[in-house]
Amino acid sequence: MQEKCVIGTETIYQTLKNSADRFSDRPALEFRSKDKHHRYTYREFLLAVHSLAAGLYSLGLRKGDRLAILSENRPEWAISDFAAQSLGVITVPFYTTLPSAQIEYILQDSGAKAIIISDNNQYAKIKIIRANIPSLEQVVLIDYSQEEGCLHFQALVGEKEQRSDLQEMMLSVHADDIATLIYTSGTTGEPKGVMLSHTALLQTARSVDALNLLDEHDIFLSFLPLSHIVERVAGYYLALYLGSHIYFSQGVFAIAGELITVKPTIFFCVPRMYEGINEKIMDFSHRMPEKKRKIFDWALATGNQYSQCKLQGARISPFLSLLYRMADLLVLRAIRKHATGGRIRWLISGGAPLHSNTATFFLSLGFEILEGYGLTEFPVLTVNRPGKQEPGTVGPVLPGLELSFAQDGEILARGPSIMRKYFQKPEDTAAIIDSEGWLHTGDIGELSKQGNLRITDRKKDIIVLANGKKVAPQPIELRLKESPWISEIVLLGDRQNAIIAIIAPHFERLEEWGRSHGYQIETQGALIGLTETRKLIKDELDRLSDRLADFEKIKRFSLVDHPFTIESGELTPTLKVRRKFIENKYAAMIEHMVR
Repeated sequence: MQEKCVIGTETIYQTLKNSADRFSDRPALEFRSKDKHHRYTYREFLLAVHSLAAGLYSLGLRKGDRLAILSENRPEWAISDFAAQSLGVITVPFYTTLPSAQIEYILQDSGAKAIIISDNNQYAKIKIIRANIPSLEQVVLIDYSQEEGCLHFQALVGEKEQRSDLQEMMLSVHADDIATLIYTSGTTGEPKGVMLSHTALLQTARSVDALNLLDEHDIFLSFLPLSHIVERVAGYYLALYLGSHIYFSQGVFAIAGELITVKPTIFFCVPRMYEGINEKIMDFSHRMPEKKRKIFDWALATGNQYSQCKLQGARISPFLSLLYRMADLLVLRAIRKHATGGRIRWLISGGAPLHSNTATFFLSLGFEILEGYGLTEFPVLTVNRPGKQEPGTVGPVLPGLELSFAQDGEILARGPSIMRKYFQKPEDTAAIIDSEGWLHTGDIGELSKQGNLRITDRKKDIIVLANGKKVAPQPIELRLKESPWISEIVLLGDRQNAIIAIIAPHFERLEEWGRSHGYQIETQGALIGLTETRKLIKDELDRLSDRLADFEKIKRFSLVDHPFTIESGELTPTLKVRRKFIENKYAAMIEHMVR
């Protein structure tokens, strides 16, 4: 049956009001910290939005002004966002991991008139740059302490008279107005402000709703930052559009416990988190007594056989069904409960390629990871469908959207989700959106026989060797990261004679390996300097490169003495590798390899 999707005309604020009318006393938002527990019903959430809208209006914010938000996921983030949307004020969200210099650039470029900040740690970044932002008139702190020149968030959400001019402004907001200005994480060059309308941000919710997969009874555990486009449209607006319950995570150090205590039904995350869960489960199994480990391995193999038959539409024999029920009862059910609380309906992955081995592992446990694809400029274009998952693909196009390909294989997207333009960058806008309204994604892809999109590489990342041979690095990098000793790897070699690589090892495992072999290791630098370490990595590269053409194989590599992190600059806030940054940072190392 063909999937249909109605293109709506509501604004973001109107969707919340609709949900509040339908689900007044149902929980909307929940957040726990060491000393606080906030829980808002839909009615309470809407009242808080109205109150803050009046407070923002009293500060002089008007339709089209920009309000920055620098905060972790929490109810105040949502209240600030919806209050701004109700007035037609454009929100500018920040990753809390950004340093002051990048925050300063975005505040200056966007012309933000006010900023809402979570706490003193984040305010410290603003304090040192505030004098450089002439447009920034107001700074509001959520967790307030007596900071000079700051307002208290709670002071803005007190009871305020609903003025007629405020009501007129709220009525003037339309679905095609710009709702947010999201700055791309900048894998190359300076960040660009992506202008997205109310319609663009809500299209994912409408498309997913047309699939009849979720409803108001679902519980979303919000872990990815709300500044991340996937979490914004699929883990936040979608949930509130449906009338579901959002539980805001306290972050990476709390997520394992929250999965068990919150017992979510829906969880969005990037592949790295799923890969980490996979590794922890397998590490735990390796420490089991031999008898239990054999039972675990048997249950996993049985789960894999059963899930593959389901995916392929093959007949499942009564014997295999019996074996699977036994495996599920003895092992798999307990793992699902221990890892995620036991109520997960769908796990969703996006933001980077999910390795097929990880998808297969979760399928063996009885989980489906539905991988999706989109960009900040075009939120969520495709997603795998339950029961029709095809590992290695990101699913078919969502209802209401269009997918096509350029002659060189570049993926093109068109539909209501598309950005309006880049803020104050007409040339960049013209370079990405053509005259027919197609957005050129910069990714190379193809459709599988089942009609699912497969991403094969990033257009600008393709390496052209000196002999004219072309190498697509991403699939090779994904394959090489199967090694337990390799955390990140970046292939390079454009216009060179051979492929080279910068490698960040998996230091925790490497240190354990070193100690078990009796090596004296005082620093990570000493560890990667061992001849034995280089041999270990070289053997892994050889082992995992058996299917590559000779020109695609790594001829030389260098190991770095620290993991790739956001703070050290190698990763974007969405955990993508910043290739240009790495080329510049390790220029001397690269120069040594290509001599």
